[in-house]
Amino acid sequence: MNPLSVFDRPWVLVLALVLAVALAFLTVHAQRVRRARLARLGAPSVVSRLLPANAASAGSGWRALRLALAGALAGIALAGPRWGSEKTQVKVSGYDLVLALDASLSMLATDERPNRLEHVKQEVRRLRALGNTGRVGLIAFAGRSYILTPMTVDDGALDLFLDNLDPSIVGQAGSSLARAVRQGTDLLAATTGDAGKALVVMSDGEAFEPVEDVVDAAKRAREAGIVLVTVGFGTPQGSTIPTTDDNGKPALKTDESGAVVVSRYSPDLLKAAAEANGGAFIPAEQTDKAARIRSALSSLRASEVAIAAGAQRTPRFQLFLAPALLLLLLDTWLVDRRRRRRMTGPAAATPATAAAAVLLCCIVALAPSTARADDAADAARAYKAGKFAEAAALYRRIVQGGNTSPTMVYNLATALLAADSLDRAALLLDKVAASKDPELRYRALFNLGLAHLKRGLASPKDSAGEALDSALSVYKRVLLLRSDDKDAKWNYELALRKKPKGGGGGGGGGGGNEASPKPDPNAPEPQPQPQPAGSLGQQRAEQILNSAARDERDVQARKQREGRPNSPPGGKDW
Repeated sequence: MNPLSVFDRPWVLVLALVLAVALAFLTVHAQRVRRARLARLGAPSVVSRLLPANAASAGSGWRALRLALAGALAGIALAGPRWGSEKTQVKVSGYDLVLALDASLSMLATDERPNRLEHVKQEVRRLRALGNTGRVGLIAFAGRSYILTPMTVDDGALDLFLDNLDPSIVGQAGSSLARAVRQGTDLLAATTGDAGKALVVMSDGEAFEPVEDVVDAAKRAREAGIVLVTVGFGTPQGSTIPTTDDNGKPALKTDESGAVVVSRYSPDLLKAAAEANGGAFIPAEQTDKAARIRSALSSLRASEVAIAAGAQRTPRFQLFLAPALLLLLLDTWLVDRRRRRRMTGPAAATPATAAAAVLLCCIVALAPSTARADDAADAARAYKAGKFAEAAALYRRIVQGGNTSPTMVYNLATALLAADSLDRAALLLDKVAASKDPELRYRALFNLGLAHLKRGLASPKDSAGEALDSALSVYKRVLLLRSDDKDAKWNYELALRKKPKGGGGGGGGGGGNEASPKPDPNAPEPQPQPQPAGSLGQQRAEQILNSAARDERDVQARKQREGRPNSPPGGKDW
């Protein structure tokens, strides 16, 4: 283990050495100047008889050693020594709250400025700022619903996913309030403790599903003891939905016939859900929605819970700071004692100067520093050691500390992926995949495909198709970027073989040998994962892509024959 790794700021150790030498030099120099001034008063034998005992020498050697040692210890404390590990807990008092936020395309309508989705985010931030909530979970929904964060007290994680919430994170277009209510109910039902439970659904209400489904989901939440609050956004007049065309140019959302879509606020389903649950409905026309939500939940029972906040290295700066202060106090006492004997002297200002320098270092050292304790080097070491959850926590702290560069967000996503937090990893990787850096874009796409592949392999066979389709789609892009990537080809073929097919699927092809996520660029390369023998060239990659296209056409044809539409009811995908 590198001895310097126990310091938050190892470069400060150089400052500690410089400070020690400087204090020793200044002390000795001050004593020499003092003796030179005394020598000008007369012969040393005469002057020594006129001054108090020991006033001429004042123990300059020992004093220089004391101040130098105090400066060195203060500098080491400033470097932030940490070793050992301590588990931290956060105690919160309040009720359990799940926020289900509509992230469908219709939420980009501009009848509320800047758009409905941004207005939702503003209300969520205001609601959290009002306090009184304990653990909070975050769900995004459109045609399907996704858990972005489990029940947590980590404000940084909530802010991170809330800031990145947009329609691109949901895999199925449309809007399904019933699914969001059911998943929110499941998430709250899995929590422990006697705190009250609430589900807040924020949407424009433009969902295309039977009202019976929404009512049934709301009644199920009521039976589980969950209070449902529905909040509307938008206007009855509605607005068009800004989007982009295939060339990336601004456009307006159109329906199947080519007509421009006008999305309108529809309160019926939201109101029906609230009434079936016995909860509250807050219409879009109401102002100060956050305060109204809090008022609707004021009757919920609050409870105190202790949440594990992970482990971190224990600060040890006080072991060096305490002796530095003691040496400083000892020096001050000795100087004051001599000063009382002779009342004044040429070196009276020297202790104050040295004390100010040491105290400055001590004050800075007292300020806790957690950002450097959880820096990229620590996270990379944890990732390399296979401690993926710890690495994810460290990277997340770096991002929350303000380093939101694409590379650092990619590192966080990669650690989450390795820790099997697939949905959260996919959300971040999808953002990083838009990076202009070719290497970073390639790595993000590879790991995004792996997240979908892992989810597909872990799902039951009859429900794995969507995740595997997503994996195939992403790995197409990877192969177009780098046709000779053996890992991508292997994962691509694995997704093809595991994909459900009529009349029996293909073989497993050594399915257990899936590739590991591409590591962060700053961390050492992990050990190579098992690979199928041989190398595939550009021609083989094209054959794989063509095979995938035929396979997808077969899947779509089979779905049509089975009467299972791939798009939302009525073809309304907003």
